[in-house]
Amino acid sequence: MGSIKIYISDDVERKFREVAMKLYGYRKGSLSIASEKAISAWLAQVSEVLEVAESIRDPVEAIYGMLSHVKRTGVELQHETGETRVRKALEYRGTT
Repeated sequence: MGSIKIYISDDVERKFREVAMKLYGYRKGSLSIASEKAISAWLAQVSEVLEVAESIRDPVEAIYGMLSHVKRTGVELQHETGETRVRKALEYRGTT
């Protein structure tokens, strides 16, 4: 059986210990069980993403044609994006 020494924030550690103990009991091994399940879930999620990323040989080819239905030019889209960002920033600040 392997071991890993990690450093996490005090708040995350406290919450992790609380939940692990509630879920797996207040006994020796509860943290190990919770840690292994958390790491396994993370590995499954990340592995899936990596498989997709590695299957894309040419990222440009992967997205080629995705915007073919848009009838505006790239310059028009850039201008519209800039205007949208300014409008949302003003809305966020409450000035509009």
